[in-house]
Amino acid sequence: MQNDIERILLTEEEIRDRIAELGQKLTEEYKGKNPVFIGILKGVVVFFADMIRAIPIESQIDFMCVSSYGNGTESTGIINVKKDISVDIAGRHVVILEDILDTGLTLSHTIRYLQSKKPASLKICTLLDKPARRKSEVQADYIGFTIPDLFVVGYGLDFQERYRNLPYVGILKPQAYLHSKE
Repeated sequence: MQNDIERILLTEEEIRDRIAELGQKLTEEYKGKNPVFIGILKGVVVFFADMIRAIPIESQIDFMCVSSYGNGTESTGIINVKKDISVDIAGRHVVILEDILDTGLTLSHTIRYLQSKKPASLKICTLLDKPARRKSEVQADYIGFTIPDLFVVGYGLDFQERYRNLPYVGILKPQAYLHSKE
């Protein structure tokens, strides 16, 4: 698995430090508001766990599973809600936690869907922002790192369900995903 990584883009320490900074901002903004943090599965699991531990305030958590990728490296543009939230968010402050904001197609659908449930506010916190690939006008309110248009894995991010357990974000060697299309 490590041999498929071209180079480490973000180290464990860089990620940990940035999460502490984001956690402090979210703690200040949402103290006393009992927000709902919604994670978009599966890639967000590692980031989500670290983020909520960095926000020591009263809050609730929930998850959605929304996909537009299938097994490839490109978004299909077809949105599939595989798991819905179970918390009533009407009148609540909601923060979507996301692993990567890429094309924005999945997240724009998710935002519209959650806004239909009438939250008091809805903001986005993403570990990674890849604006070069944006196809939707979605913008995150809190960004861990802005990255170039590279295929990255690790720290929850995957390629065909592999590499999620790497403790860093790395650039996947092209041969690791190009040969899978054959």
